[in-house]
Amino acid sequence: MKMSGRTGVEVARVLVVDDDPTSRLTLQTVLEAGGYRVDAAASAAEAVGKLDEQEYELVLSDLQMESPQAGLKVLAHARMMDYKPATALVTTYQNTQEPRDKRKRMLISPEDVPDLLGKVANMIGIRAARRIEREMRLANAN
Repeated sequence: MKMSGRTGVEVARVLVVDDDPTSRLTLQTVLEAGGYRVDAAASAAEAVGKLDEQEYELVLSDLQMESPQAGLKVLAHARMMDYKPATALVTTYQNTQEPRDKRKRMLISPEDVPDLLGKVANMIGIRAARRIEREMRLANAN
């Protein structure tokens, strides 16, 4: 994590991946207002490049971009990274044909900003705890 120059507080870095510029900018703005450093990508290929260049605590990706499963490919690539970011699919629309409980398990909806920021903080916290556990196991093994 990078340190903020003014406050010395660690700031989590998030990658937002969405081919819709309005959705991408909205989510980026909300997350930045919530105190996160946010990079954005407009395609799966751009996201993969960013994942290879920079470490992220969280990767949020739209499902359907240049292909119907592009978002899943982004998340699969993120999960292969050594730094193991938290990952989630995100959407800015509600598919009313999906049962509500199924949508709730899979998607983050930025329609409820406090809920979105709470979920993002929770995912980053879980990721941080797992990273610390992994580092402790490695230290104990040596």
